Amino acid sequence: MARVIAIDFGLKRCGIAVSDEMKMIASGLTTVNATDLLHYLTNYFQEEKVDEIVIGLPKHKDGKVNDIEQNIQLLIKELEKKFQNKKIIRVDERFTSKMAFQTMIDSGLGKKKRRDKKLVDEVSATIILQSYLY
Repeated sequence: MARVIAIDFGLKRCGIAVSDEMKMIASGLTTVNATDLLHYLTNYFQEEKVDEIVIGLPKHKDGKVNDIEQNIQLLIKELEKKFQNKKIIRVDERFTSKMAFQTMIDSGLGKKKRRDKKLVDEVSATIILQSYLY
C-alpha cells in the first residue's frame, strides 16, 4: 500500500509529515528548506511509495485565502508536472501552528524545544495530515 505525505508550506521552511502504509497514522517526518523541497520529495518518492500529497490551504479567520497561496499554487504546478501520478489534495490549515504549539506544550516539551520553528512546522504538517486521514 502507498503512503500519504503532507506539506506545511512556508517561504523559508516546509514541514513534512507522512502516514503509515495503512493510511491511519500521521507522523512527523522532517522540515526542509523551501528551496530543497522538490529535491527532498524526489528522493523520498524513490524510496517510499506515495500516491497522495496533502498541502495545507492557508486561510484567515474570515475564510479568505492567505497571500502565501500564490506561492503554493506555483508549487502545485511544479508538483503536478514532476509527479504526474500523485494526487494533490488541499486541506484547510487554519490554526495548525497554534495547535502544534499547544500539542508541544501538552507533550511536555520545554521552552527551548518549543521555540524550534522547524519542529513547529513538522508538527503542523502532522496535524494537517491527521485532519485529512480522519
